[in-house]
This record gives sequence, C-alpha cells and structure tokens, in this order.
Amino acid sequence: MPLKPGDTAPEFDLFTDDVTNKAKVRLSSLRGKKVVLLFYPMDFSPVCTAEHCAFGPELGRIAADADTLVFGVSCDSPYSHNAFRKQYNIAYPLLSDSTRKMAKAYDMWAGEEPYNCTKRGTVVIGRDGRITHYHEQPMREARSVDDLSAAAVTADIAEEQRANEGGGSVH
Repeated sequence: MPLKPGDTAPEFDLFTDDVTNKAKVRLSSLRGKKVVLLFYPMDFSPVCTAEHCAFGPELGRIAADADTLVFGVSCDSPYSHNAFRKQYNIAYPLLSDSTRKMAKAYDMWAGEEPYNCTKRGTVVIGRDGRITHYHEQPMREARSVDDLSAAAVTADIAEEQRANEGGGSVH
C-alpha cells in the first residue's frame, strides 16, 4: 500500500554513486533536513536520462534552501550510478537500492517483469522524518521541475500545519 502524508518514512541505508569512498546515506542521519527522493526505473534509459538532465540546472527550484537534500533512487548498482552521474553531470547523489528493500518499503517497486526496476515517483520527507508528499508518475512520462518544486513547497506547508496542530515541531 502506498505511503501517505503523515506516515513515518521507512529507514534506509544505501550506497551512493561514490564508489571510491563507498559512501552511504542513512535516512535517520538526515533528521532535521527535508529529503526529496526521486525514484526512477533505470540509469541510461531515455526518460530517466531526460529527467535528470532537466532537473540538474533547476536544482535550486527543487531544493530551494540548504536544508533540502535531493537524491535519485533506483535499483541499479553504485557503479552504474557512478557512470550515469558522470556522463550526464547529474547534480545530486544517486542511491543504489540493489536489494530492492527500500523500493518495496516505499511501494516504489515495479516488480521483476519486465525490467526488475523501481517505479517512477517522488517522495518528500519532512524534517521530522514523516512523509509530506508521495506521488507515482507513469513509467514512461517524465516529471516536471514545476511539479517537483510544488511538492517541496507542499512539504513545508504540511510541516507547518503539523507543528501548529501540535503534531511535531518543524525543527
């Protein structure tokens, strides 16, 4: 079942495309930051490549402040991510969910057939570790920068509402 705004974001601990340092990202270490997860089916595919190439120059609209972190997420290996990110100069880290555990926990797993990959979707996690935005995009349709920017703004509004209702602090 898809996650919904207000749900606690499932923990993850994934390798990034930084294969030299074997860098990892753990969600719990990002508490206090807003996290934008851009799930996508696979490196080097036409729609995914077009998306990431469009998002990079507009990253300031998606992550409007220093407290917002953006990550691409797919089931490809860190080595594939490293080559993809270098070839297309992708402006944010790519997380490797090679076990598919995160994709399944976030209901972004498309299944083994036909491509054994993640769905295309966006999840925004608030500074308090709760989901503020969840959207699945049709696999063959690219997301727009305008939609991602609106999702990030919606996340701020949701956090403010929760804080005002006594459901948690923003910081």
